[in-house]
Amino acid sequence: MSPKQDSVTVVEQGTFVVPDLTIKDLLGAIPSHCFKRSALKSSVYIVWDMAVIAAIYKTATYADTFINPESITLPAALYPLARLALWSLYGFSAGLFATGLWVIAHECGHQAFSESKFINNAVGWVLHSALGVPYHSWRITHAKHHASTGHMTQDQVFVPPTRSEMGLRPFDPKREDLLGASVTEEVKKELWEALGDSPIGATLGAASYLLGGWPAYIMFNASGQRRYPAGTSHFTPTSVMFSPHHFGQVLLSDLGIFLWIAGIITSIYYKGFTNVFVLYLVPYLWVNHWLVLITFLQHTDPLLPHYRAPEFTFPRGALATLDRNLLGDCGKLMGWLGAHATNGISETHVLHHVSSKIPHYHAWEASAALKKRLAQSGIHLDGAPGGWAEVYRVFKECKFVEDEGDVVFFKNAFGLAKLKPVFNDSHGSDSGVEVDK
Repeated sequence: MSPKQDSVTVVEQGTFVVPDLTIKDLLGAIPSHCFKRSALKSSVYIVWDMAVIAAIYKTATYADTFINPESITLPAALYPLARLALWSLYGFSAGLFATGLWVIAHECGHQAFSESKFINNAVGWVLHSALGVPYHSWRITHAKHHASTGHMTQDQVFVPPTRSEMGLRPFDPKREDLLGASVTEEVKKELWEALGDSPIGATLGAASYLLGGWPAYIMFNASGQRRYPAGTSHFTPTSVMFSPHHFGQVLLSDLGIFLWIAGIITSIYYKGFTNVFVLYLVPYLWVNHWLVLITFLQHTDPLLPHYRAPEFTFPRGALATLDRNLLGDCGKLMGWLGAHATNGISETHVLHHVSSKIPHYHAWEASAALKKRLAQSGIHLDGAPGGWAEVYRVFKECKFVEDEGDVVFFKNAFGLAKLKPVFNDSHGSDSGVEVDK
């Protein structure tokens, strides 16, 4: 950032060259065998994830038997703390691998689990219902998200708020740059007073988003498409997000949630709340947390564009996302664990948006091939590792987009943006975006 000149702050922006690749360019880079789906192979991953979760439970149960004065000498006050730490670690670990099951159910919704639509939907309904997800209802809106990723009026989730929607003063070209390259100190102060976060405020805001974001979206369309009316919900068959022929599928999804809730209540009645909370509800909350963290970071960053209708194409939308190594900021071992436990959903996400029918066990190879093709066009879509620190950074830096412009980027709480869009016919270098972080 340059020094203030005449009470104006100016930043040196990077340039985002709007991609002009075709879907044929993208799909043609992927080996043909990566598109093959196998019910047997996919099922093995379900068994594996369940076996790991069972092993985590057995290990925690066994270790718990040693937390007593006969087995280990500790101050009396530390025994309950040791037990709390043990079962907290269980909840974290089980939730991470249960997220892998969530990802497989999500693949069922994309028809990537097998060649059979019936098997895909049956397995997906069971797995997602067991994790509190209305399978068909979310499958339908998620398909719309894939068709219109990054589209300001058609995407279904992580749609940026505009200046007017945030209740900010109208854009003033005399005091600020539309693309976010400069802003007067007066406007900076106004925007900071309206949007600025203290470290504590940003932390609490990000934490509440991670813990409550998923149920809020499913039930109330929170952070969803802003043109939908109040009361829009994944549980209502007549919601505007559904077509009339979806009515029965939404009811079937609601039935799955009803059975899920009934199962939890019954388990509490027979096993007690504490057992159910520790063994199931804590891992369940971790699953929701990972789901929001992963998807939020895939689709939200100052370096990602959002499009309005005149400039949107499917390839541009598919490339308006980032690959991130989940937990990679905690070291190589945790980065490997995050990728393995969640079946690579965060690490191969760009590929997933290019072709959502590719199963996760082929996604690694397909993603590597796609990245080679994108690199030829100067496009690099590897973001910083996915973790809590990155959520905090993005939460602070991504505040709003302008009401004007067909290719827009997030502005921060000072009204400044990191990138500005340019098109190939007005730029002499490459044809993509360089994400250097």
